[in-house]
Amino acid sequence: MPQDLSEALKEATKEVHTQAENSEFMRNFQKGQVTREGFKLVMASLYHVYVALEESIERNKDNPVFAPLYFPEELHRRAALEQDMAFWYGPRWQEVVPYTPATQHYVKRLLEVGRTEPELLVAHAYTRYLGDLSGGQVLKKIAQKALDLPASGEGVAFFTFPSIDNATKFKQLYRSRMNSLEMSPGLRQRVVEEAKTAFLLNIQLFEELQGLLTHDPKDRAPSQAQGVRHRAGSPVQESSPTDAFRSKAQLGSFSQSPLLRWVLTLSFLVATVAMGLYAI
Repeated sequence: MPQDLSEALKEATKEVHTQAENSEFMRNFQKGQVTREGFKLVMASLYHVYVALEESIERNKDNPVFAPLYFPEELHRRAALEQDMAFWYGPRWQEVVPYTPATQHYVKRLLEVGRTEPELLVAHAYTRYLGDLSGGQVLKKIAQKALDLPASGEGVAFFTFPSIDNATKFKQLYRSRMNSLEMSPGLRQRVVEEAKTAFLLNIQLFEELQGLLTHDPKDRAPSQAQGVRHRAGSPVQESSPTDAFRSKAQLGSFSQSPLLRWVLTLSFLVATVAMGLYAI
């Protein structure tokens, strides 16, 4: 019997899951080593990624392969992230929210997929939404405690899914829908490969965030660092996600200050959550 698509995605990302799960950085994050500036930058990147993802989904919601996975009320994050941007960056957030090169590169891939092979959105939607749905509560609680955020949820609306009463049952429904999608063997393999690409794009993004804070050792606003823009349509970084993944060895050379350790930890935790690895 052919392997279910959800299981195939899990297997394809197993190695990086293990690396992230066993990293020292994740253990440090569990200690609550979080700064406001770094968390703001992470949330800004997620905002841009979800805008691109959901624009692509809306354009292709009637695609016969993707349509069974269209749950805008339950899953879409743009409105929640707009609330978070207003909380973190103020009423004029659209003018100042940072837009880093790696984020632009991620956005470029999402838009390209939406235009040229929308069936691959299955990989991006599954890895992002189910991951955030599963691991979001962990991130939310850590951030609220470490950053002394209101218990009512301001600043972390992204992690709340008010239209989903039972996350476990919803994830079961989503995986069932995905496993029943009609795909040729070739398309199925491309979806699996795209899931790997999604993970690598996340790793690239968060390695970049680490680098921005490396160049800002006094924890001044990293959004002011060189290469960070504030408007969509800026030139995107041309490095490939595979190149970023292969740069893993560079992690050991970064400063081990508490500030940088939390960024790396948050990177791997968010990437792991984003990839749906806690969802299965």
